[in-house]
Amino acid sequence: MTDDTKVNRGSGITEMRKRIAGLRTRLERLLLWRVWERMLEIEFVDRSVALAGKAFVSFFPFVIVVAAFVPERIRSSIITSLTARLGIRGDALTLAREAFASSDDIRKATGVLGLLLTIFFATSFTTALQRVYLRTWRRPPRHTGAGAYWRGAVWLLVALVCLALLGGLRGALGGGLGFGLFAIVALVVTSGQWWFTAWFLLQGEVRARVLVPTGVITSIVTAGYAASATVWMPGVVTSNQAQFGFFGVALALVTWFSGAAICILIGACAGPVLAEDTGRVGTLIRGGESGTLTAGARPSLPPPDRELGLRDAFHSAEDG
Repeated sequence: MTDDTKVNRGSGITEMRKRIAGLRTRLERLLLWRVWERMLEIEFVDRSVALAGKAFVSFFPFVIVVAAFVPERIRSSIITSLTARLGIRGDALTLAREAFASSDDIRKATGVLGLLLTIFFATSFTTALQRVYLRTWRRPPRHTGAGAYWRGAVWLLVALVCLALLGGLRGALGGGLGFGLFAIVALVVTSGQWWFTAWFLLQGEVRARVLVPTGVITSIVTAGYAASATVWMPGVVTSNQAQFGFFGVALALVTWFSGAAICILIGACAGPVLAEDTGRVGTLIRGGESGTLTAGARPSLPPPDRELGLRDAFHSAEDG
């Protein structure tokens, strides 16, 4: 190999590296890239697994148990809304209902003490959810105590009210043009629910205005996921039940909750990225103000001091 050949090859490699560096620089300016980096920062794979696990073992049983204690009309609205979100219909819906006890059996087996314990354990899901928002907004961790439980109970009540409201509206508006109206109303209600979730679990330290994108994006992404679930979820429930019985139905639910957790993380990470943007998008979201925090809020934690990679998504999350 001649010296000229070595020089040409070396210059070609240098040029390629420059192009790659330039491409990366342009990508880093994109909001989507910054959302991805924020997801890596919060270790989104492990955090989504933790969130999905808490949802399955605490939040889902909470909905089923509490629904058994409320009046029939409200119970029907909650179950209608829940099954619609899960995407379960037809034979799969029949199999899922057969896998769980009836409302009368649940009331007899649970009792008032069991109901209170169910609510208490369900707050572990809201604690995991709160950690997601604290991490995405780089907020200092909060000390756990009695406040965590009452905040969790309030959030659970809001979630149940939203499920009952949407289930009742779905039944009242029906199909056709009514379904289109329901879709719009549902988007508004769920956007408000996720906006409230972020504001409430961040304990009011982040300005309410800048949390609007978090609510809207989470609502849109979860609605799209729920719509896609109507295509694949019935088949998953049916096939899993045929192979594993009741355990198969549980596996199908875990699969759904895992996807839903990713959707929540996307909305949670997109919110601060958009609000902190130095361009026109961020200026619009912040209303012309420079900060995203309320007066008297504790300072935010610093960003990572190194470049993040895909392996960071798999680091052990604190949720457990």
